[in-house]
Amino acid sequence: MRNKLFALAAIAAAFALPAAHAADKEFKNVGITLGSMGNPFFVSLAKGAEARAKQYNPNAKVTALSADYDLNKQFSQIDGFISAGSDLILVNAVDAKAIEPALLKAKKAGIVVVGVDVAANGADATVQTNNVQAGEIACQYIVEKLGGKGNVIIQNGPQVSAVIDRVTGCKTVFKKSPDIKVLSDDQDAKGSREGGLNVMQNHLTRFPKIDAVFAINDPQAIGTDLAAKQLNRKNIIITSVDGAPDIETALKGDTQVQASASQDPYMIAVKAVEIGHDILNGKKPDSPMTLLPSTLITRTNVKDYKGWQAPR
Repeated sequence: MRNKLFALAAIAAAFALPAAHAADKEFKNVGITLGSMGNPFFVSLAKGAEARAKQYNPNAKVTALSADYDLNKQFSQIDGFISAGSDLILVNAVDAKAIEPALLKAKKAGIVVVGVDVAANGADATVQTNNVQAGEIACQYIVEKLGGKGNVIIQNGPQVSAVIDRVTGCKTVFKKSPDIKVLSDDQDAKGSREGGLNVMQNHLTRFPKIDAVFAINDPQAIGTDLAAKQLNRKNIIITSVDGAPDIETALKGDTQVQASASQDPYMIAVKAVEIGHDILNGKKPDSPMTLLPSTLITRTNVKDYKGWQAPR
């Protein structure tokens, strides 16, 4: 009987060992490929990822690279992470669909892949801002400021999932106010200050009365404001999405920028690493998409805003 009990205990221990080891898995090597490390959004994201990864394992190697919005470059970076034996890859996909073969290759190599900021086909999970909500609150601000009546522009951008969602949220809000007239919603201002400037110059020339502009990100909003200044057009409400350092300055200064729906890149990365750690240890998230809420920064509350560059 005693031998039988020992045998049963040995069998139980054998089955328990893999689970115990799985629970102890920690990151040794984390690779991060991001749109552009020249953008403070991605700098903050990289910092958040590194900080959280090193909380799990102080000796973890964390490598953050700039893909510079070049798909081929991003493919090469992912190949490099695979060769280096990464445990986790965070990817800010240059192209959500085209990136899939690279991510499937990484997963086949046993690497956990988490998309950050935008969707990435083939990833185990994705963490991003609730961009639909961000578009909604930025455009609801416009509706309230205009009293539900006026001529507005939705200044579009590159057709990544985040931008599409922001525009969707904005349109949903505007449709609820029949006296809000959308003059334009399909012009791509390239996500840049120069793009916002050029598109807004064209709109100001084309439309004699513009009451408000929703720009899909902060750089476009700043470019929009510059165009209005150059053409001496005033009383235009400009809102956007990001909560970037430049928009904090704009909200405190002599501009027509009135609000920005904030993102928290640091926390996006922290959450992505946490989800990646869970997946590494056999625990899948309830949903493959995790959305973090956006809050509206305005001229009134910007003084209390803890921005991207705030100490953590």
